[in-house]
Amino acid sequence: MKILRRIPVPLILLLAAGGLAFAATAYEDAMKAVAAGNNAAALPLFETALAADPDDLKSANEYRKAVIRTKEYDRAIAFFGKLTAQRPQAAYAWLSFGYAYVDKIPDAGSITQVILANSALTNFSKSIELKKTWIALFTRGNSYLYWPKVFGRAPLGLADLEQAVALSRKEPKQRSVYVRAWIALGDAYWKTEQPEKAKSTWRQALELFPGNPELKARLERDGDELEKYIYDQLDPNRRVDTNLAPLWEE
Repeated sequence: MKILRRIPVPLILLLAAGGLAFAATAYEDAMKAVAAGNNAAALPLFETALAADPDDLKSANEYRKAVIRTKEYDRAIAFFGKLTAQRPQAAYAWLSFGYAYVDKIPDAGSITQVILANSALTNFSKSIELKKTWIALFTRGNSYLYWPKVFGRAPLGLADLEQAVALSRKEPKQRSVYVRAWIALGDAYWKTEQPEKAKSTWRQALELFPGNPELKARLERDGDELEKYIYDQLDPNRRVDTNLAPLWEE
């Protein structure tokens, strides 16, 4: 800390800007490798970008997509483990670390899936401790819903998802990505034996996001048919959509 105090503030800002520029260059090179179909070559480039800017969700998102295509799940988990150890205050790095575990779940056995899911929740919780964002609350809340009822985690998911929806309602524009939390909130009410609140939530959401197929599919079903549909969507063997691009593409 004594060394940092001797560095003029403009120089610190210049060094930070240089790091971000370096990260941007590495990201661009990684995307060129992806475009050329060379996902394996893109991985170390994305890692270089994230080492320079660990909270960059865009780089982390594209990195994880390349990881899924190459099935280098353990590499990504090890990378984010090291990154968060070096930069423990990077909230989005912890979020991406959790997603790295989620991305591996469909390709793992049932016992390993539980371990991966639990590790993901730990990292999502760390991200929320550092910065309570819509994406982190939605992600953890939605993750709780994948656990069987016997674990009693649906009420925890409900609490997170209520907060996520409340945050989104404060925004002047209801971006289409916010519908994910509304859908999951209805599912949480369903899993906590509140079917009328589930239906009411989906109906409110459909007014905000007209034509959404997931909302319509839930509202068109009742009873056992709806329960089967929801549990099919929450099957851990199905790949969860962890693509965060809608956050910045709208």
